[in-house]
Amino acid sequence: MLILGIHCGHDSAACLLDDGIIIADAAEERFTRIKHDSSFPYQSISYCLEQARIRNQEVAILAISGQNIPKEVERFFVNSEGESFEDELTSKTQKKAEQLLAGRIAKDLPVYFARLVLPKDCRIVHFEHHLCHAAAAYFTSGFKGDTLILTMDGVGDGVSTAFWKGLGQAITPLKKWGTTASLGWFYSNVTEALGWRHGDGEGSTMGLAPYGKAELLGEALNSYHPTFNNGDVVKTHDFGAVSVFNDHGFLHWHLSESKAIQDLAKDFGAANVAASAQAILEQEVINLLLYWIRKTSCKQICFGGGVFLNVKLNQKIYEQLNSQQIWICPNPADSGLAMGAALYAWHQFGSNQVNLKLPHLYFGPASTDQKIEEILKERNLSYVKLENPAKTAAQLLASNQIVGWFQGAMESGPRALGNRSILMSAGLANNKETLNSKVKFREGFRPFCPVVLFEKKDQYLLNCDEAAFMIISFDAVKEKQESIPAAIHIDGTVRPQVLKQEINPLFYELVYEYGRLTGEFALLNTSFNLKNEPIVCSPREAIKCFYDSGLDALIMGCFLLKK
Repeated sequence: MLILGIHCGHDSAACLLDDGIIIADAAEERFTRIKHDSSFPYQSISYCLEQARIRNQEVAILAISGQNIPKEVERFFVNSEGESFEDELTSKTQKKAEQLLAGRIAKDLPVYFARLVLPKDCRIVHFEHHLCHAAAAYFTSGFKGDTLILTMDGVGDGVSTAFWKGLGQAITPLKKWGTTASLGWFYSNVTEALGWRHGDGEGSTMGLAPYGKAELLGEALNSYHPTFNNGDVVKTHDFGAVSVFNDHGFLHWHLSESKAIQDLAKDFGAANVAASAQAILEQEVINLLLYWIRKTSCKQICFGGGVFLNVKLNQKIYEQLNSQQIWICPNPADSGLAMGAALYAWHQFGSNQVNLKLPHLYFGPASTDQKIEEILKERNLSYVKLENPAKTAAQLLASNQIVGWFQGAMESGPRALGNRSILMSAGLANNKETLNSKVKFREGFRPFCPVVLFEKKDQYLLNCDEAAFMIISFDAVKEKQESIPAAIHIDGTVRPQVLKQEINPLFYELVYEYGRLTGEFALLNTSFNLKNEPIVCSPREAIKCFYDSGLDALIMGCFLLKK
């Protein structure tokens, strides 16, 4: 059974399952080059179907995230007889019937757009936003038995926070809260106040927080967030009207309180405001979570939704729940909703196969060496064909050069995990500043992540079991804070990719060879992109990024470019 999942909105995306196995997954931004692209995921869908080498007509289920079916579905999809799915959509969403049926001429596409064809009997289903977050987390965890699921974001389908119970193929809601309980909106308000985009710059707030002191603010931020106690909201918060506008595919949100918080940042300092917001987020989430763990007695807990991109929060959860098994969805924000919708549809309408643990995120487009060389020749670029790309990369890195590394299938999700990466030695403290200022073009306080070989993790990381997806931070071993200073944040933590050989053999070989040359089996590994741009998807974008930044070398497939 083939199931196509789609998400239309912030971080639009598509995902394709074949008998419950993910075979393709990508966000629209990677193709359009508009970060967090919110348009209909036409190119993502096309990629998924091409990757599977199938005809559109073989898709049995179209699974959509969200309570309502987007009007674009009728615009872009037709059945195998060239007819729209108007009747099917109307019967499923009566409250949207008038909207779907209005303006038929406006639904026509230009002739150069190929309609996406689905079987006449294709089943079209849709599931609420937070249920898709819960499904993306639970159905990739591999957990068996009772599982508690917590989903948190700004808001989706009127819900900001929800607890669910996962068991077998079922996900059952336990408790939901609306916008007045949104810790995600609170944290995003602080992010906007500090000068970064709501729904994009929260990682900057998190990165700045360790430079400040939360106690200096006292209770100054307490009037800007909801409060939880005994498993429920005891103080709701009215965030007021939401302003949103579409800037060439990037949605901008604005909540009025960000101006007042901006004034606090002027009075107390940006870093101290960030530290206070981080402390509030951690305290509220953990207090809420501990109550529901006691209430349900679950020993397995999953997490989904954009709030769980906050790796410092995830570390606090990991340390608090040392007696429980936890799984943080590796693609927890909205770009993972397509995967969640598809997985939920599979477990509702597919076979009895349940809950396979997600092994990796290499579900995006790949380029063959033949294609890469054609592009290099077309651009009249000088290059060298390598016998061993991993060994050459390791040698360049050991001489402290900055290497763009483009291999295999692109990662889905927010992190580069060794296929679309920028690499540099972590052995010199000023390498962090070099990468930030000359390659990424971003603030100097922003930290970088290390990739660490699984067999060497205990030499670098404290209390780390597995951490394959850069979704959680750990305290670094004190001795290693001195030997890989460029990978250590100011608070002594790192957000690692712990790499197993069977997951990415070529990347593993690179890190191993670097370790053989230098004695350190850890490298700086950051996403192959510049600030405010999506991770590169194609060789063309990798070449553009190479020549538009301070990269010293680019290795694509088995080809080396140097400046």
